Amino acid sequence: MTNRSKAKKRLLTIDEIGGYISKKSEVYTVKDNTELTNLVLSSTMLNPHKSTTGHSHPGQEEVYQFVSGSGVLQIDNDFHDVEPGHVVLIKDGEFHKVINDTDDPMYFVCVFDGKRSH
Repeated sequence: MTNRSKAKKRLLTIDEIGGYISKKSEVYTVKDNTELTNLVLSSTMLNPHKSTTGHSHPGQEEVYQFVSGSGVLQIDNDFHDVEPGHVVLIKDGEFHKVINDTDDPMYFVCVFDGKRSH
C-alpha cells in the first residue's frame, strides 16, 4: 500500500463524515466519528420544522459548519440566520440551539473537543 492510498482512508466528504449513528429520532439523525483521540466530528440531519433541544456544556467549545438547508442558530439570547457555507464558533459554556424553520432538511457538521457530553 502506497502512502497515497493510505492517505485516502483519512479523506472524508462533508456529506459523509463516517462514524456511527449516535442519535436518531423524528427530530434528527446524528452521526459521530470518534476516530481521533481529542476531537469528535459529528453531523446532524435536522428534519423540517424541528429543532435541537439546545444545551450548553462548560469546558467544551464547538465549531459548526452548515452544509445544506437553512434556519436559525440561537447562541445564548442572540439569533442568527444560517445557510450553507456559514461557519460558527461556539465558545465554552454558551447555550446553543439549531432551529430548522423551513420545509427542507438541514444538514450541519460540528467539531468539538473531548467526548460527547450532550
